[in-house]
Amino acid sequence: MSQLIEQILQHKSVSFVGMEKNTGKTESLNYVLRELYQTDKKIAITSIGIDGESVDQVTETPKPEIELAKGTIFITSEKHYKEKRPTSDILDISNFSTSLGRLVTAKALQRGKAIISGPSSTGRLKQMLAEMPRYGVDITLVDGALSRKSFGAPTITESLILSTGAALSPHLPELIRKTLFACRLIHLPAFTATNTDCLTDVNSGLWAQDTEGQWHDLEIPSTLLLDKYKDRLFKYGNTFYIGGIVTDKIFDYLRMQPNINKTTVIVKDFTKIFAVPESVNAFLKKGGQLFVLYAAKLLAVCVNPTSPTGYNINSALLREKMSEALQLPVYDVKKI
Repeated sequence: MSQLIEQILQHKSVSFVGMEKNTGKTESLNYVLRELYQTDKKIAITSIGIDGESVDQVTETPKPEIELAKGTIFITSEKHYKEKRPTSDILDISNFSTSLGRLVTAKALQRGKAIISGPSSTGRLKQMLAEMPRYGVDITLVDGALSRKSFGAPTITESLILSTGAALSPHLPELIRKTLFACRLIHLPAFTATNTDCLTDVNSGLWAQDTEGQWHDLEIPSTLLLDKYKDRLFKYGNTFYIGGIVTDKIFDYLRMQPNINKTTVIVKDFTKIFAVPESVNAFLKKGGQLFVLYAAKLLAVCVNPTSPTGYNINSALLREKMSEALQLPVYDVKKI
């Protein structure tokens, strides 16, 4: 049994996240599934978005399908359940719908491949994860979203596996730089101050905390509109919660303020940060602090040394240099 599988067996849920298309996310997922099928653990699988199609809908390149063993619990949409290949028993049909119909929870009665299109929101996914023990599930695997940046799952799964590779950059130093920055975001610490319960369901706008710990809606719809609402920003203090995405604009603006060393920015989770390393690093270097409401646990990084265009990085060199830079286990699942 590989060290990667030993790590995964210590958790009840794992999400698989790809930094870019064709970085090997589905290959990694299928490897983990094959290995887990050799244990006595009962496995469930679902997805945020659509995955498991044989041809990538954007790049039109062949992609691995999701391989199910007999006994696997899987959650997918009505549309894709009807297109499933393995015979299965329906265990439940949700009372809410997605764009592809209601969500079907089923148990595979034979080995086969399937298209997995799970809930489109983390709230629904969280609800479904909570229901898995009733089916005797030991470990639930969650496939990442089609956009690869709408990860979502790390906020509610216990751990995650990150996939990166030559499709992100064919140049090893640049590939390591981009992956290292992503890992630093994943490792952002959780904001542990009190009175954050009111922010749990806030998914847009900017809020500020006053000196007594109370949160106030600044009525700034988005950081993208910061120029229009700058006069409201410091109304209650220098601790901010950003409900939506975070771009370079807010980091670049805050680092130029005289009170930067007293400024704290909190985001829901690392997937909300759409800023370049230079902006985030400059903000932190000036004394700003950056936290998340929901911290993620990164177990390992999986690499795909080959790009869709045929460019190949030496796998052993890639793993060695990536592991050295990240200080994390790095695997090529085709070499395990």
